[in-house]
Amino acid sequence: MKQRSVLVVLFDGMQSLDVTGPLEVFAGASRFPDVSYELRTASLDGAPVRSSCGLTLVPDGSLADTPVPHTLLVPGGRGTRDPDPGLVQWLRAHGPLPERLVSVCSGALLLAAAGQLDGHRATTHWNVCEKLAREHPAVEVDPEPIFVRDGRIATSAGVTAGIDLALALVEEDHGRDVALTVARHLVVFLRRPGGQSQFSAQLSAQTARREPLREVQHWITEHPGADLSVEALAARARLSPRHFARAFQAETGTTPGRYVDRVRLEHARRLLEDTTDGVAGIARSCGYGTPEAMRRAFVKALGAGPAEYRRRFGSRTTAPS
Repeated sequence: MKQRSVLVVLFDGMQSLDVTGPLEVFAGASRFPDVSYELRTASLDGAPVRSSCGLTLVPDGSLADTPVPHTLLVPGGRGTRDPDPGLVQWLRAHGPLPERLVSVCSGALLLAAAGQLDGHRATTHWNVCEKLAREHPAVEVDPEPIFVRDGRIATSAGVTAGIDLALALVEEDHGRDVALTVARHLVVFLRRPGGQSQFSAQLSAQTARREPLREVQHWITEHPGADLSVEALAARARLSPRHFARAFQAETGTTPGRYVDRVRLEHARRLLEDTTDGVAGIARSCGYGTPEAMRRAFVKALGAGPAEYRRRFGSRTTAPS
């Protein structure tokens, strides 16, 4: 059994979930036979650190006394805004040594400050993508995906995207079944592939201010297979179709059609991953009508049809005790 070591860098002002989320994934995978991750945390001087939410974490030791790991993970958080120069210097010297160099959320800013992302494609939390691109023009910043793998370097978007990236690394190390079972054990709603947008339909669109439009948003989410034409939705909101379409876009930032498309796609993906229902039945229940219509939507958005998506991400396995 090959043991892989994972070292998580701790510093004041880090986001605690950026640390604990990936660690829980690796720890969960280690419950499987023939899977072992040695998990360690370290701060610059070995002293306890205080996270952005006030949680104090006690590291296993100092960075200077920690052996080179297989995977080095750098979390994000407010502490990346004005980082300790000593931490940046340590990352500059030690970042090239591990087999995998990983950042979660705004941890990409620390890696970039240490020169580790120059010439690489990377992502980070949507709110700091512009800052990363502006301050580090040698980095190819992609603000869309939830995580990016470029050679030995992997970067993820905000907070919970670190869990998705950790699951992808476990899959790389030990296969799809282990990663998906860990995801189900952690009750992760959907184990998302890296190419998925940082925004779900509900997150990418603003919540409408007016109650009738908010109710329509909820109706769409709960009834993806219903008639979701502009005319039908406008009738639910008691507005004319023209007035409804204008008001919906003004208050949510997207058109009704785009919102419906994203909700249907997300619902279909969940059914493909979590059920054994046939593609034709899923297409009908999600409002696509025909398997071919759903296939076109999947290929356009994800670059893969429903069958390929299910082959890569579907699982009905059970978590080990």
